[in-house]
Amino acid sequence: MTGTEAVETPRVTDADLPAPDVSVVVTVFNEAASVEELYRRTIAALDPGPRTFELIFVDDGSTDGTFAALERLHGGDSRVRAVRFKRNFGQHPAMHAGLSRARGDVVVTMDGDLQNQPEDIPRLVEAVEAGNDVASGRRRGRKDPVGRSVPSRVINGMLRRFTGVAISDFGCAFNAYRREAVEPMLGSIGKQKFTKALVLSGGASVVEVDVAHAPRRDASRYSPLRLTRTALHVLAGFWPQPIQWIGVLLGTVSSLLALALGIYGIVFWIGESNFPGPLFGGVAVLFVLGIQGFILALIGEYLGRIQRDVEGRPMYTIDREL
Repeated sequence: MTGTEAVETPRVTDADLPAPDVSVVVTVFNEAASVEELYRRTIAALDPGPRTFELIFVDDGSTDGTFAALERLHGGDSRVRAVRFKRNFGQHPAMHAGLSRARGDVVVTMDGDLQNQPEDIPRLVEAVEAGNDVASGRRRGRKDPVGRSVPSRVINGMLRRFTGVAISDFGCAFNAYRREAVEPMLGSIGKQKFTKALVLSGGASVVEVDVAHAPRRDASRYSPLRLTRTALHVLAGFWPQPIQWIGVLLGTVSSLLALALGIYGIVFWIGESNFPGPLFGGVAVLFVLGIQGFILALIGEYLGRIQRDVEGRPMYTIDREL
């Protein structure tokens, strides 16, 4: 080797850097208008404190310049990391991408639409540092429309019943976790919706923390159809043996309804000599068909999961990572 020969410098990776105390995972989709404000407010909330931190933004296939804004933030602050999906895969796969990259002892999750207030992050972190595995955000003065809040209450009730955990807001994505509570569930997070419910179903301890909730700046992305599919996902993912229970319910209700209609028909026939059979028969048929349609939708959810597992398709593909 000559004296002038260059020596290659080893590449420094994230694994070589000291792990921060806190990781903030933010899922974003077409949030170019708000991502820089979210960054500024998050930095302002965490910078005065004693904890080191990192911000992990996961861009779920945005088409509006969100990732360009994240590149600028990363260029000016090494604590900002960013992942960009090749297309829109959904919030829960994006959450998996962020959680699997988080290095902090405490991991905070939040949406990037500024309905969650970054100023509440220290309170969530303090609740975990006090000894809890999960600090569950509870939206105070929720600003969602009735068409979103009512189905959300129904889904919350289902999750309380199926997980046995009596918290009031499973749907709030603004939470803090002890990293050791999240890691055992990473194999299911993303495939299964409701990350918080998954972590709590593993026996993690939880405390609820009131957080502010601002109205959305644009229209909600949760249509009635999407909320219905979410309810089916909850049933398939958290309710043990739902087909058996629904089958028992269907058989019981159908039998009682048939018995009641039969008794009414006989009494009416004897008393009036004119039994309105076609009308009541049609109502009964429609009722049974409606329940059967629900069961078929639930079976479709199971078959879709089996297909994804058999095919071995990835939850998401990554375009770029900073």
